[in-house]
Amino acid sequence: QVQVVESGGGLVQAGGSLRLSCRASGVTFDNHSMGWFRQEPGKEREGISCISAWTGGTYYSDSVKGRFTISRDNTEKMLYLQMNSLKPEDTAMYYCAVRLYDTCSGLTEEAFAYWGQGTQVTVSS
Repeated sequence: QVQVVESGGGLVQAGGSLRLSCRASGVTFDNHSMGWFRQEPGKEREGISCISAWTGGTYYSDSVKGRFTISRDNTEKMLYLQMNSLKPEDTAMYYCAVRLYDTCSGLTEEAFAYWGQGTQVTVSS
């Protein structure tokens, strides 16, 4: 049984930082790319970052590039998202997801098989 659990969300002022964590169990973690998505109420889920298992190659959407850093610890089966210089428009529910294959090409919801329940990030102005 696959379980994906995010943590680390919260309320922060604009310009501040948060670090999200995600633990994935029930999968061979180092065979899968991992991704972070976010969703605001009434909007579609947006893929913001992905990291490959074998190469460690990363992808960022333009909206977070230069401010967010994705990383992973294959030994601990953990995924992280360091978020700096947060803006009010970063306010959203953040989701961790496990991709079926080890690639970050095409960061769409359909490419990811397993999802966490989400962790809320709220950035005040």
